[in-house]
Amino acid sequence: MKIAIGNDHAGVEMKQAVSDHLKERGIEVINLGTDTLESVDYPVYGRRVAHAVVDGDADLGILICGTGIGISLAANKVPGIRAAVCSEPFSARLSRQHNDSNILAFGSRVIGPGTALDIVDAWLDASFEGGRHQRRVDLIENSEND
Repeated sequence: MKIAIGNDHAGVEMKQAVSDHLKERGIEVINLGTDTLESVDYPVYGRRVAHAVVDGDADLGILICGTGIGISLAANKVPGIRAAVCSEPFSARLSRQHNDSNILAFGSRVIGPGTALDIVDAWLDASFEGGRHQRRVDLIENSEND
């Protein structure tokens, strides 16, 4: 499995912790974020990861900014992306099971590294349940053409 990870300046340290954790799980990490604390524009990195996922260069994506909100909004503008901002493991798990999220986002100023790793694990260990949820995901995807 390959996961593209992107971040702005607020997420540099957390990206490293998450990347190390993913590698320990045997997952290949594609670093598409900044590695500097110098201020950058989060939409650039949200879109980079989103395009890596929809283009098939990565199976999934993880995004980190101060809150996770702005970077996920940018990613969700790319057709085919379902980025979910999660600040605890329960929502992360359900975002995969019910919404088939293909990008996980969170904020380095909202949660600590331990919680981030718990969220990542819950998200990765869950899988899409399909069924009634597929109809809803289809409705979301169809709205991209409105």
